[in-house]
Amino acid sequence: MSAFWSSWVIVLIVLNLGISLLLFLWAPRAKVPTQADGTTGHVWAHGALREGMHRLPRWWIAISAASFAAAFGYLALYPGFGNSSGRLGWTAHGELARDTAANDRLLDSLAQRISQQPIETLARDPQVIAMGKVLFADNCAGCHGSNARGNHLLGAPSLADDDWLYGGDAKTILTSILDGRQGAMPPWIEVLGAAGVQNVAAYVRSLSGSKPHDATSALRVSAGKAQFAPCAACHGPDGKGNPALGAPDLTDSIWIYGGSAAAVQESIRNGRNGKMPAWRDRLGERDARVLAAYVYSFSHGNAQPYD
Repeated sequence: MSAFWSSWVIVLIVLNLGISLLLFLWAPRAKVPTQADGTTGHVWAHGALREGMHRLPRWWIAISAASFAAAFGYLALYPGFGNSSGRLGWTAHGELARDTAANDRLLDSLAQRISQQPIETLARDPQVIAMGKVLFADNCAGCHGSNARGNHLLGAPSLADDDWLYGGDAKTILTSILDGRQGAMPPWIEVLGAAGVQNVAAYVRSLSGSKPHDATSALRVSAGKAQFAPCAACHGPDGKGNPALGAPDLTDSIWIYGGSAAAVQESIRNGRNGKMPAWRDRLGERDARVLAAYVYSFSHGNAQPYD
């Protein structure tokens, strides 16, 4: 704080406390003229109401005196009177440093476990799961949702099931968190045409159990099966997906961008380029391992993000 602002603060404190203290000392001794009946002579409602006069109660004086003593004591012991550091030498930075050091000591044993134990083991550690839940809420819930069920609008997959784009083992999950992922579903409108997009979408939806509801739909499914060949390069001839490429399984009922006819057609027509950002710089290795253990636990029955 500059000398000017320090002086300004001192002036304000002296004026406010000084005036308040003078009024406090003067009030019990103030002589207010009263009439024989103890009133001041002020009347309202044609004399029906008269202003009485009573001395300040002792409890009020005692509390006020204690408040002044506390105020002066605080200014003497702690920073507050301009640039004065107070007799105790307390600072917010010092308090933060002490609290941080104490917290680091408490976390030391936990940090050792996090760095040394396999993620599969950490996924069964209640302390790690509690820490992971906080990290997930702060860093992951914005896209994947507080319940980890994903978000079709953002293309953020659900993490609370056993369906994985790149694999659900602990090492792969950690890699996804540290280095991110970049999806690359190319647009197929130029190759398939408008009718082909509808046909392949109908076939893809049929792989996950969507049944044709009329003869036209059945024809589209049949035609889409024949036109699925370009898709098989990534998703496989049976549509089971390819974790090495991040190509999702098309035969289940789990969809990243939604499983409606319109959503599937949009994916085929214009492609998708979902991106999972890298969290290495923000989280560091330790917190990334905690998050990996927490996410790993969802599909291995040890924790639920919405508990």
